Amino acid sequence: MCTVGNTVLLYDRRCIEDLHAALVQHGDWMELGAADEQKSAKEGTVEAWGRSPDNPIGGWYGLKKGLRGRFAMYVPPLLEHLGRVELEHLPRNNRIRAAR
Repeated sequence: MCTVGNTVLLYDRRCIEDLHAALVQHGDWMELGAADEQKSAKEGTVEAWGRSPDNPIGGWYGLKKGLRGRFAMYVPPLLEHLGRVELEHLPRNNRIRAAR
């Protein structure tokens, strides 16, 4: 769960372990590419992975239709807080990788 203002965003609990495993397998920096649900996600980004039918749950990690996007904006900081990833903090085009 992630609260932004009065909005509560819900993500499948597996996203933490699944994203970390995907980043370990990727082995290098991956662009975040956060986008709203109504917008297309750039291929090869964390956002695209979080929506892909090829990810471990076969689709969206976001649980509430209309608020499923922005996975790459809200989940990576949690993984950083847990010490599982390195995350860039630039004005735009940030990237993530598994912690070494």
